[in-house]
Amino acid sequence: MKKFLVLYKSSVPAAQQMAAATPEQMKAGMDLWKTWAQQAHNAIVDLGTPLGHAREIAGPTVRQSDSKVAGFSIIQGESENAVTDLLKNHPHHHAPGASIEVLEMMPMPGM
Repeated sequence: MKKFLVLYKSSVPAAQQMAAATPEQMKAGMDLWKTWAQQAHNAIVDLGTPLGHAREIAGPTVRQSDSKVAGFSIIQGESENAVTDLLKNHPHHHAPGASIEVLEMMPMPGM
């Protein structure tokens, strides 16, 4: 099985989405995630978590990042297509400006 890093991207940061949600909206969103996780349980290596504000480090320079990554998961599958198919109906697609990026995790040479 191959492993894939799944990046959940949104035009609104995860912290802002969570701060603006009512308890009922938060529960409804988590219920969708739980349902998806139950369906995809064989493929989930790490369900992941929402992510806070990003900082970009370029050598000695540190600055706020304009990253749209709001969360991540690690998923395994036979192929990129299999993982992509699993993510087509993912609840993250309900987030504002949502998209999902899938990156194959490559083995480290010599490790």
